[in-house]
Amino acid sequence: MSRAPHQARKKPEPKPGPRLLRPYPGPQGGRRPSDYDLEARQWEIVISGDLVDKDGQLHEKLMDLPRNSRGTIFFDSCGGSAYVGLALASLIRLRGLKGIGVVAGECSSAALMPFAACTERYVTRHASLLFHPIRWQSEEQVRLEEAAEWARHFRVMEADHDALMARLFNCSPEIIQTWSNPGRFVSGEELVAAGLAKLIDLFSGDVWTQIARLRS
Repeated sequence: MSRAPHQARKKPEPKPGPRLLRPYPGPQGGRRPSDYDLEARQWEIVISGDLVDKDGQLHEKLMDLPRNSRGTIFFDSCGGSAYVGLALASLIRLRGLKGIGVVAGECSSAALMPFAACTERYVTRHASLLFHPIRWQSEEQVRLEEAAEWARHFRVMEADHDALMARLFNCSPEIIQTWSNPGRFVSGEELVAAGLAKLIDLFSGDVWTQIARLRS
């Protein structure tokens, strides 16, 4: 009596394990990091409130952003220290940040410098931008000699800032000087008419949709 041939047993199929997470976008797909993608939104920060010397939060915000990256900077600030405004503009430029500046409310005084440092600038017709000479304010008692030195320094600094702001805005220095002396509130529409920004509004979709429309 012949025996039935031995049949090999089937090994049980392995149970499916947890799915592995893959990087997005994949190594072979998607756009390069240097390509600006409106739909990706990328980073967004807000520069708001008083720009004061002892508050380093805004500096930290800019330092936390990937260098040479792109994103949107919303502005709503009445200004503050001219040194802080210069430092924020310097961080934007020196770290290679391609900032799209959007004035959400007010952008005045020292806040104008980082706004001018943005590669693209957008305002609504309701925006307010105050241009004025640099002001020296001290709560401490100073000697006459120190006051004289501060006055000399601020005259030099004022001329330098006006020239730098004109260069960042890519406009003639006469435009900045006309607005800054003795000082003037400039509307969003006036800034657009001078060619220093583009106009968006609150009723035509989100800011990225409007930017894409203005670029096309």
